[in-house]
Amino acid sequence: MTEFGNVQIASKRGITRRAALQGLGVVAGAAAAPGFVRYAQAQSSEPIRIGFQCHRTGIGAAYGRWYERVTSATAKLINEAGGINGRPLEIIIEDDGTDPARGAEVVQKFANQHRVDLIYGTLFSHVVVGSAPAAGELKIPYYVVSEGYHVASGKMNRYCVQPGITDVKAQVRSVAPWIAQNLGKKVTLVFPDYAFGHDHRDFFGPALQAQGGEVVALVPIPPTETSFTRYLPQIPRDTDVIYHVMVGPAVLTFVKELGEFFGSGGPQLFGFIDSLEAVDINSPGLEFLEGSHFWEGMSRYAQPNMPEYEAVYRRTVGIDENGASVNDPNDVSTAAHMFGCWETLYVIKAAMEAVDYRGPQDRAKMIEATEAMTEIDAGPEHPQGRKTFNGKIHQVFGEQNISQVKDGKLQVVHRTSLEDGLYEPEADYTTMPF
Repeated sequence: MTEFGNVQIASKRGITRRAALQGLGVVAGAAAAPGFVRYAQAQSSEPIRIGFQCHRTGIGAAYGRWYERVTSATAKLINEAGGINGRPLEIIIEDDGTDPARGAEVVQKFANQHRVDLIYGTLFSHVVVGSAPAAGELKIPYYVVSEGYHVASGKMNRYCVQPGITDVKAQVRSVAPWIAQNLGKKVTLVFPDYAFGHDHRDFFGPALQAQGGEVVALVPIPPTETSFTRYLPQIPRDTDVIYHVMVGPAVLTFVKELGEFFGSGGPQLFGFIDSLEAVDINSPGLEFLEGSHFWEGMSRYAQPNMPEYEAVYRRTVGIDENGASVNDPNDVSTAAHMFGCWETLYVIKAAMEAVDYRGPQDRAKMIEATEAMTEIDAGPEHPQGRKTFNGKIHQVFGEQNISQVKDGKLQVVHRTSLEDGLYEPEADYTTMPF
């Protein structure tokens, strides 16, 4: 049994976020109501300080820009509703340059100079891998909004958690059956040659093989590459599907050169939207993408059946029906990933409230409270959809979208189930000491 205040939680049974809060006399969702707690009523009006490790520069800058906007919008909403335990939320930002060495330095700066309560926000997997050891050494919670399998693998440490966005292993397990059934079974995988791409390389093949398909070729490309034509002849002639998952500032060049190389007679295309995050689908040279398919965590374009809480989320973070900034139609969002910032901040809020967080002395309890979460309902705090959290591997699981480019827009044509992406954990962080 694990105790959070006066609440006993059986680790084998787990506990929902709602149950944890109800056990403390706090109804889940009540903290989101304006006026629920006023700062003056709290024992301390000292802000809860969150260090936001942001990719303001480097190859992740487009993501960093939108992660920052979503983080600011979410923090504002939380503060308007009374903060966390009656204390205002303060976001302190440091640029890691999308660089792992700089990332570790930023973690140290947050802990030693800014003296934040926790660190949050990192996306690019090589930065997470480079930064997490410092967080573990400093014993400071590190809530990442990444996608790599690095957290779920057990190779990080107990202070590193990914509770607001699914990982690549779950994503590819979810989409592989649809690809095999609808597009083809001989797939060439084109991927960036670093940790995020390696997850696709390592996990998509077995997922496709389980559906009677095979990866016929692997084409790794350095993430800093600026021209791709010389790699494309490596794609075998008998390929049914090109699975592409490139990232970085040259993705538009990559997709254009792919179109120029194959024209209208090439294999079917299935891309992770990472290849076109923050890029207008209607950009010149992308016409050949019409009819192709993409994975999206959350849809860029507003869908006809969108629930009201998703519409509220979109309005709050400032994106229009096309997924661009309401202030600039040319400023396209990173919609498929940035929701993870919103959802992760609400997980942090729930964990802090479950243990009545007061300061750094409660960091371990906060991690334990996060580990104890299981079922997460879709709603205003989790607009992407319902999820389940596995405390052993510090990883959340959820639903995925497969979208098709139709008339220059992305239209969701299939929604996977949460269960499609589940896999057996290969680690157990809860057995590790703090």
